[in-house]
Amino acid sequence: MNTNKYTLFILLLSILSSISCNNQQESVEEKQTIINPKEWSKNAIIYEVNIRQYTPEGTINAFVEHLPTLDSLGVDILWVMPIFPCGVKNSKGSMGSAYAVKDYRAVNPDYGSMDDLKNLVNKAHELGMYVILDWVANHSAWDNPLIDEHPEWYSKDSLGNNHSPIPEWSDVVDLNYDNKELRTYMLNSLKFWVEQADVDGFRCDVAMMVPTDFWENTREELDRIKPVFMLAEAEQPDLLINAFDMNYGWELYHIMNNIAQGKMNATDLTIYFNKYDSVYQSNDYRMNFTTNHDENSWNGTVKERMGDASEAMAVFTYMIPGMPLIYSGQETGLDKRLAFFEKDTIQWNNSPLRALYTQLNQLKKTNKALWNGDNGAKMNQIHTNLDDKIFALQREKDNQVVIAFFNMSNESQQFTLKEVETKQLVNYFTGQEISIESNKEYSLAPWQYLILTNQSYEN
Repeated sequence: MNTNKYTLFILLLSILSSISCNNQQESVEEKQTIINPKEWSKNAIIYEVNIRQYTPEGTINAFVEHLPTLDSLGVDILWVMPIFPCGVKNSKGSMGSAYAVKDYRAVNPDYGSMDDLKNLVNKAHELGMYVILDWVANHSAWDNPLIDEHPEWYSKDSLGNNHSPIPEWSDVVDLNYDNKELRTYMLNSLKFWVEQADVDGFRCDVAMMVPTDFWENTREELDRIKPVFMLAEAEQPDLLINAFDMNYGWELYHIMNNIAQGKMNATDLTIYFNKYDSVYQSNDYRMNFTTNHDENSWNGTVKERMGDASEAMAVFTYMIPGMPLIYSGQETGLDKRLAFFEKDTIQWNNSPLRALYTQLNQLKKTNKALWNGDNGAKMNQIHTNLDDKIFALQREKDNQVVIAFFNMSNESQQFTLKEVETKQLVNYFTGQEISIESNKEYSLAPWQYLILTNQSYEN
């Protein structure tokens, strides 16, 4: 071999390799930048919209009239429950489930039209809000045309028959993600809504029942159109690496229920948050909630599950790391299990809870200590002489402080703080000045909370 040619060949290989490595590195860095939660979500509050039950009309256009009210409440992300046509075959109730999708690229005519959805997205954007659609990738309705057009896209049992993902979900049929054509169809359907309706992302139903690599590829492809916000109905941490911005805080939700019911105490929160730090990264978003459509309909209203602890638990979801969720009607004290397969309009009441959520939302937005992920502050527990009854925490960033005390019991408690820095703060809700000192005695009534900051709420 000619030495000069060989040397040139090696040089070219070296250059090509360098270019390839640089491109790969740039690709990785670009992807890491894209999949991090967006700048606009750093202090966001998410609101779940139940279109069917929100208004007597149960339409998209009727809901749009409520956007200014939600804006004044301080909502940022609208998670809209499935707006697709519902299946009829094997359906439940008179209206079927919104999660039994008959057509992935159409709007349910009961709710309105594609133009109505586009109008909703436009109006929300004008108010500085974002819209994510509820996406059902794991299964479809039994009468979705895909079942006849592409039978190989569906899972089969040992006898070669279609089947539901789990027996209880008899109104839907399981999709087969071993099929590459199904993956392409589902990805293109997700793209359809971003491109055609300009939605800002998706809440993905039972995300853990769909292969993770599908979500990772989907996220990468969607972000090529526009950066999207992705919420996984799942709790597994790996989904937050390359696919989703936020997942569910289910374990915490169950702990709060159990504390309210006297089955656990504040020590269980300490155990949970100690584990939390070892499982999740500092920039992982968790969605904190006391209710949502599933919990309300199937497991009981907040009052049924949490009783007198309801308000304290709601406030707690704002003080800890993560993004708080408000479900339709929660801000007015919804105390009714909404029917899942029937029309069951929310009764909107004048409730002091609306003012409470408005105040909490303002605190979340303005106090950097409570911001989401790395934009906010790490939570440090303040230990007391009653750690099994009182959960106390502190978060501080850029000279903005939040110290919160929660009586996680149904009895009055007198307690003292251990090894805290002396601070002069104010009750966020009342403006009353309160000194934080070690060994000073404090008192909280049953399920009472105390939120202390640098400045009080400004109406």
